[in-house]
Amino acid sequence: MPSPRPATGSAPGSTGERTEPPAGVPARATLPATLLAHATFALPATLSASPLVTDLALAVDIGGTKMAAGLVDRSGSLQERARVPTHGDDGPRGPELLWHTLADMVHQMQLRVAPGDRVVVCGVGCGGPMSPDGETVSPLNIAEWRDFPLRARLHELTGVPTHVDNDAKALALGEGWVGAAAGRRDFIGIVVSTGVGGGIVLDGRLLGGRLGNAGHIGHVVVVPEGRHCACGGRGCLEAEASGTAIAALTGRPADVAPPYMVERTGTLVGRAVASVVNLLDLPLAVVSGSVALGFGPPFFEAAQREVDLRCRLDYARGARVVAGGLGDRGPLIGAGCVGWRRVEAPG
Repeated sequence: MPSPRPATGSAPGSTGERTEPPAGVPARATLPATLLAHATFALPATLSASPLVTDLALAVDIGGTKMAAGLVDRSGSLQERARVPTHGDDGPRGPELLWHTLADMVHQMQLRVAPGDRVVVCGVGCGGPMSPDGETVSPLNIAEWRDFPLRARLHELTGVPTHVDNDAKALALGEGWVGAAAGRRDFIGIVVSTGVGGGIVLDGRLLGGRLGNAGHIGHVVVVPEGRHCACGGRGCLEAEASGTAIAALTGRPADVAPPYMVERTGTLVGRAVASVVNLLDLPLAVVSGSVALGFGPPFFEAAQREVDLRCRLDYARGARVVAGGLGDRGPLIGAGCVGWRRVEAPG
């Protein structure tokens, strides 16, 4: 790997860093055909024609707590990253203020591309729901954006083909590419963080759904007549087990939640996983996000106990709940994969 390049600037309030490839990732990992938008996949012949040129995906992750940007190469290696808080304004200027914060960080990331290297695609993971292909987004945890034209705005800003998908679906792509689900054809990827989301890979294909919103496990009901959810329902997994819900229930941030809340959260996530396993015949749930990974083994043990208790049919027994393998790199590697999987072969 080339020697680190000094950052040429960072968005106000951002943290920027150069990162090493995930341990164990081969130097030129390729995207499995099972995770691509089409049945077969090859990079266009015009890309990486010279070994001295590195083609990069500009990766963008947009969540309720933070927004991040990075550079992801074709091996799944995250080369650079930066992040800023998702601080908006509930006034009429709120949507544009938030956009300008994101745009400044993306621009600064573009300045970090080494001479001779090039960004050829932009991939984005964003909280949902959203319209098909992320043309407009309305993240439940970002009140400022309702029907915000994210894809078009980022395409105009970056000047490269831009593709948007749900952030949890993006993370599922990343885990299936170079993470804990690499080589698996059937699994669900779940994010337990500020909110709760999911992405489902079934028979080797990422499920999209009619409007691109398939996999929203955060709105599976786990506590009938439970807490009110931002979606308008009650007892949803997100309303009971997200970082936002935990803070409301305990009066303290999720990272200092008491042991009983860690176990309760794991149990509820396991309950939702069991429903999906029984419905879709999935053998594996890969769970990431700051809450799940921060809670650690007690959370995963509680989730596994609940899955074992509720998955009693022969095909569902033995389903496993495991921690994501990409850690805090996962959202950006997944966003990069959203872009790379849409790069089509010529003809």
